[in-house]
Amino acid sequence: MVRYVYDFAEGGREMAGLLGGKGSNLAEMTRLGLPVPPGFVITTEACRSFLTTGGEPEGMSREISDHLAAVEEAAGRRLGQPDDPLLVSVRSGARFSMPGMMETILDIGLNDDSVTGLAEASGSDRFAWDSYRRLVQMFGSTVMGVEAGLFERAMTGLKEARGAPDDVHLEAGDLAGLVETYKNLIRRETGEDFPQSPAEQLRRAVLAVFESWNGERARLYRRREHIADDLGTAVSVQRMVFGNLGPDSGSGVAFTRDPATGRRGPYGDYLPDAQGEDVVAGIRNTVPLSELEHLDPGSYARLRTHMETLERHYRDLCDIEFTIERGTLWMLQTRVGKRTAEAAFVLAAALADEGLITPDEGLARVSGEGLARLMFPRFDTSEHGDPLARGLPASPGAAVGAAVFDSAEAVRRAAAGEKVVLVRQETTPDDLPGMIAAQAVLTSRGGKTSHAAVVARGMGKVCVCGAEELTVDTGARRLTTADGTVVAEGTVISVDGSAGAVYPGAVPLVDSAVMRFLETGGTGGEAAGAVDAVARALTRADTVRRLQVRANADTPEDAARARRFGAQGIGLCRTEHMFLGERRKLVEQMILADTDAGRERALADLLPLQRQDFTAILEAMDGLPVTIRLLDPPLHEFLPDRTDLAVRIAATEARGEQSDPHDAELLAAVNRMHEENPMLGLRGVRLGLVVPGLVAMQVRAIGEAVAARTRAGGAPRAEIMVPLVGDVRELRLVREEVRRVLAEVSETSGVPVTCPVGTMIELPRAALTAGRIAEEAEFFSFGTNDLTQTTWGFSRDDVEAEFFSAYLDKGVFPTSPFETLDRDGVGRLVRIAVTEGRATRPDLKTGVCGEHGGDPDSVHFFHTTGLDYVSCSPFRVPVARLEAGRAALEDTEGSDGR
Repeated sequence: MVRYVYDFAEGGREMAGLLGGKGSNLAEMTRLGLPVPPGFVITTEACRSFLTTGGEPEGMSREISDHLAAVEEAAGRRLGQPDDPLLVSVRSGARFSMPGMMETILDIGLNDDSVTGLAEASGSDRFAWDSYRRLVQMFGSTVMGVEAGLFERAMTGLKEARGAPDDVHLEAGDLAGLVETYKNLIRRETGEDFPQSPAEQLRRAVLAVFESWNGERARLYRRREHIADDLGTAVSVQRMVFGNLGPDSGSGVAFTRDPATGRRGPYGDYLPDAQGEDVVAGIRNTVPLSELEHLDPGSYARLRTHMETLERHYRDLCDIEFTIERGTLWMLQTRVGKRTAEAAFVLAAALADEGLITPDEGLARVSGEGLARLMFPRFDTSEHGDPLARGLPASPGAAVGAAVFDSAEAVRRAAAGEKVVLVRQETTPDDLPGMIAAQAVLTSRGGKTSHAAVVARGMGKVCVCGAEELTVDTGARRLTTADGTVVAEGTVISVDGSAGAVYPGAVPLVDSAVMRFLETGGTGGEAAGAVDAVARALTRADTVRRLQVRANADTPEDAARARRFGAQGIGLCRTEHMFLGERRKLVEQMILADTDAGRERALADLLPLQRQDFTAILEAMDGLPVTIRLLDPPLHEFLPDRTDLAVRIAATEARGEQSDPHDAELLAAVNRMHEENPMLGLRGVRLGLVVPGLVAMQVRAIGEAVAARTRAGGAPRAEIMVPLVGDVRELRLVREEVRRVLAEVSETSGVPVTCPVGTMIELPRAALTAGRIAEEAEFFSFGTNDLTQTTWGFSRDDVEAEFFSAYLDKGVFPTSPFETLDRDGVGRLVRIAVTEGRATRPDLKTGVCGEHGGDPDSVHFFHTTGLDYVSCSPFRVPVARLEAGRAALEDTEGSDGR
């Protein structure tokens, strides 16, 4: 028989798949002997069963009753008893952290009778009615579906009527009246009364948490974070402890280290006389955790001890929620904390230095995505004047955008291509769509553990919280600074998440310290900070990785930059990029030539220019392989636009003037070469076989460049790549031409010139006949951009704007297949080609030169597939190096990636 409920004492963190992250960590803290209020967990299996059938799993209700009885016995109180009632919390807890995306209901068990008993037992009428109004509000919105804004407006109206700056200043009578207002709201909006039965409250609360797994914001968050939709959430039911019992009580969120920088020492927020939801909601500004040492030294000392225990046990930064009830400390949650990219690298290095983790575990805990964030530019504020305001640097980075004051407007403007900054007093889970759409988040309330800060850090969004000098008026859609400056919606502002500052207008950008380090090709020293931590991670990755990393580079400047970034060669040098600018005329002459002699003259003029380019690139990459792709795009791309030409000729003739004969010649050529689908037409290897002399010119330029560099004392390693091959016979014909031309160059130069000849695998037929193609190819390079395009039948130039957003929203894609490789389709073709190619030629070199070569997830796939190298843009070389190292560790025992 399936079991659906586990006591905290029966679980542990290894059961996260069944008990969820929250439940398994509560169980782990219970095992460690920390002060955890007793409770139990309803499993993710129960949730999945409920979502599948629409009804409670058989036996779940009985199990809940049995475990609740054990909690009641331990507490010496029963749920809902009139005098001194037991109250419980009901919280969601998926396997992977989804902060604020699902539901929580506190104070379950209160009703019109037991609220009086709670007041007598606690000695505080205000506390009892405050707890009751929280329950009615949470239950009404979460379980009964009443719009949350109705409760908030009733609270705001009451505070205004009483002249109270916040809810703490409301008295017991005020709160009792508010409870009645809330209950009337529920009756009016739903047609039913707030349930007085504690058992019904508990049952409906559990089911509401299950249902929240499929709530809009939870689904959106899962898509954003690539969390599977079929995992379900567990539910933790726990005896309530109260931080809102007066000045000797309170709630807080603590990190064992700073989640923004990774620096050592306790860090967090504390809010006296408050429940935990008040801390993360940002409705009142918190005090720093260090202030607790003065408010309650004993609790602070115990908290520090527990934090050290947890960090050493989890061997990582821990995020902790706690409550102090009249001087007694209770631990309510822990998890491995979300952190910024900078903190991830700094923590990995620090924990390795402290012996808590190995260097390989440190490498597994950082990511290429995080490294890319650290390479983003920073603001240059040296000449920009004073900021509009300062707040807490909650999530680092630099972002510029138009200020918007609600989530819907952020989504609307972002969809239109505008960059925006979401400005709120504080964010709630309902703001998630706007946070995703925005470049940055700015709030006037809340600390570094508020909802805005935690979610922004998890998504890598720039965030400044608690900018108290700003008055945010969402109704008027504007903010006002301390000196009276008004920033209306649509005004461009700059948010510096590293310094916690907001500036008017668009602040200019400069390279980050990490980018400057990578650009110079320096080495990490002993200095603390992100630069040194990045250097150490890259050094470790280079030590353990099997995959080589090359760069896609078409100029000597790009080649030199790629080498500084650590590239081990060039995996793709696109020769068509060398025909742009003034050289386009020479290609035009070649296309328009109506005799063999005319075409040969144009090719002869192009030859020295190509040779010069190749010589410079080979010099920049001396001693490293340079894979040169022969001309690939359709030739008509080197001619003027067909429509522009026709309009120009027609307009000239309409004025009664004689049109330029050259324009007429060009138009005739464009019409002659026009193709309905040029990307599937005369391009790639087909050009070389149809246009006489084109392959020979390019190969001769490569061979002469190799000879020149060799005579100059260099060590050139040119490789010739034939694009768009679909049949081995195409490659055989080109390879014969290459051999003939290189033999001529060797004879005339006196320098033996040999270049490996390979092909790009970018057509499904090439992948499926790779065994035959390997008879002629010495290497394969997968052009995954075109392979994705031709496998899916997508035009990458059109479809992303047309329907990709709908496909992503509907879950057809978890991410764009042009960004992260489609492993099931395109990836299968890659595996087939590698396997069959190496069956024919065991020493076949294989690599990838599409943009997927710099995508972190795709790099892991290429490692497992057995490719020899990946090639990507120069700026993504460090990212690929890091991920290649992490991929090599995935199968290593003891790896602890997160």
